[in-house]
Amino acid sequence: MPVQITIIGLGQVGASLGLALAAHKDSVFCVGHDKDFSIERAAQQKGAVDKTEHNLPTAVKDARLVLLALPVHQVRETLEFIAPDLVPGTVVVDTSPIKSEVANWARDILPRGCYYVGLIPTIAAEFLNETETGLDSARAVLFKNSIFLVDAPSGTPGEALQLVTNFVGLAGATIMIADIAESDGLMASTYLLPQLVSAALLNATMNQPGWKEARKVAERAYHAVTSVRDDPESLQMLSLHNRENAVRVLNAMISSLVDLRDEIEDGNDEAVKKLLQAAHKGREEWLNDRFSAAWADKKAPPLEKTPLKERLFGTMLTRPSKDKK
Repeated sequence: MPVQITIIGLGQVGASLGLALAAHKDSVFCVGHDKDFSIERAAQQKGAVDKTEHNLPTAVKDARLVLLALPVHQVRETLEFIAPDLVPGTVVVDTSPIKSEVANWARDILPRGCYYVGLIPTIAAEFLNETETGLDSARAVLFKNSIFLVDAPSGTPGEALQLVTNFVGLAGATIMIADIAESDGLMASTYLLPQLVSAALLNATMNQPGWKEARKVAERAYHAVTSVRDDPESLQMLSLHNRENAVRVLNAMISSLVDLRDEIEDGNDEAVKKLLQAAHKGREEWLNDRFSAAWADKKAPPLEKTPLKERLFGTMLTRPSKDKK
């Protein structure tokens, strides 16, 4: 009998993982939930889930793994809502980019015998230029050959971590184990900083007297650099929950801008050229690495030659009694 995975939040990330799981219907039964009825229906029609359940307690009560593909400001409330209906052995995974506060919520809210593992998915390189984030942009190959950061709090059983590892494998990705402090530091540089810089650029330009005319000629460069993925509430929470790292990377950004400003102010042709060439070369090298995904093979954990259902869920296939004392 297939084992149930429940996906809460059927946007691009949640639905894409559901589409990837659809190739394994003999082992996995996917239940989907979204606060929007129409998105639930569309996700099922798209094949992202086998069944939808709008009643959240019902959606999770038989799940062995619950995936929270939600904005961070919705995670705590959702954990509180589903906690009474989780049975021991259930693993709860979230996709928020900052983990320290989410891990604290999970520790305080989840019932005894349930486990939290943080998951940070990264999309495949060929989709980096796409800006859509909703259900319509979901794809089964969205995460193929990409790396997922996995944060397992101290004391997490090996079976729970193995479950998540193999779940990621079904999406075509591999894992990189990180502790939460390391993970939050990495995401401050690669997730928070670009969006905070975008917000600062928008405020710096739109608040200037010349914006009335400048807006008429702003085009590709301005559009590319001012993309803020998260809504203001989520970005605010992510920044403040990761405040020390956010301040650190903002200070590094300010220092880099000051260096560039000073060289331009001094009219130092060679220094300006060197700074810009270094940035250009660095970006090319990063993109080459991302498209080749050469690191994926180095990080891939060995998989046992056992049936998929047993390999995916291991000893956690046996459901314990629902005793939360």
